Parts: sequence; structure tokens; C-alpha cells
Amino acid sequence: MKYVCIVALFLVSLTVVPEVVMAQKLSKKERKRLKKEQKKRLKELKKMDPAAFREQQDKTKELAAKASELESELTSAKNELSQKDAEVKQVKDQVRRLQDELQQAKAEANAAQENVPVVATNGDAEYNQGLVFRVQIGAYQNQDLSNYDTSENFTEETAGNGVQQYTLGNFRDYWEADKFKKYLRAMGVKDAWIVPYRDGGRVPIKDVLEDLRSNNPSSAASVN
Repeated sequence: MKYVCIVALFLVSLTVVPEVVMAQKLSKKERKRLKKEQKKRLKELKKMDPAAFREQQDKTKELAAKASELESELTSAKNELSQKDAEVKQVKDQVRRLQDELQQAKAEANAAQENVPVVATNGDAEYNQGLVFRVQIGAYQNQDLSNYDTSENFTEETAGNGVQQYTLGNFRDYWEADKFKKYLRAMGVKDAWIVPYRDGGRVPIKDVLEDLRSNNPSSAASVN
């Protein structure tokens, strides 16, 4: 019993000495309170029997081990959370990149669509009256493409010399027809050229261009 008390006092001294050093920096009232707590703790240790002392020590070790375990789990959870944050950021960056690519693709598609001329169908009765421009894609003496005429934009007519003439589209505006002509040439139809029609009949291009120049002197139509 005496041995246990000596050990207890030694342990108390280990905790009391730092507190005394710290007390030198405290106020008079705080030092008084600290000394009172030290005396109370010392009395409790003197009254404690060896079995209770060992139990208290075991409990202290158990709590310390539990605290260490919880601290380890907390560190692991923080690391996992940090990893999840990095993954979320990566996904957000990927979504943002895909959205940018989608917007760019839409813009390119819209730009490409704007470069494709809108061609009116020959089945529209409106384009059988007044001035209309079509784009001729070929004229053949001994070739008949009527069996392959599957498009409403495709027109076949026979000239006085028996030559079969094939045209595409109907345009009220000469420059829209010219745009379509250039589009066909870029696709490889090198012989594409504009032919005008008035009330369903073909008319000379030079007469139509003279009227265009007289109505709009600043425009200079060129026929190739």
C-alpha cells in the first residue's frame, strides 16, 4: 500500500510540476484555484486503493487507445473526402469541356447549314410564273436521265436540237442561284451554270442581267 502511494505521488508530481511552471504565468486568483485543484487531486490519489488505481490506469490507457483509433479514422475520412473532391472536380471539368465542344459543334453545324443554299421545289406552281433562275447541270445528246429523276428539284427538258437539258432548283433571286451554282461546282459539277425562265419558258441570260443592272447599277453579275 505504501508503495502504491509513493507511485501515485510520483505521478502527481509529474503533472503538478508543469502546472506550477504554468501557474507562474497566471494571475493570483488563477494560481490559487490551480493549487486547490492539485490538493484535491492529491487527496483523491491518497484515498485510492491499488485495485482502483490500476483500474483507473487501464481505463486511461483504453481511452487513449480509443482516441488514437478515432484520430486515425478521422484522418482516413479526410483523405477519402479529399480524393472524392478531386474526382468531383475532374468530372465537372469533363462536363464543362463536353459542353464547350457541344456548343462549338452546334456553331459549326449552323455555319455549315448557312452555306447550303435553300432550293425551292419544281412542284411549286408559284415558280412556273414570273422570272425564275435555275442551275443547269448538263445537256446531253444521247443520254436520257429521266429514269433517274427522283427529286422534285430536278427538271428535264428537250431543246430544239433534241439535246436533253437538266436543271436543279428554282430561285427568285439571281444571287441565290449563283450561290447554288458555286456550291455545285465545289462538289465537282464543273458545267453548272445559271439559266433564267420567265413564265415557264427559257429566256436569254443577257437580257435578264441587263434588267438587273438597270435596276441595280452597283451590282455586276458575272456568268461563267
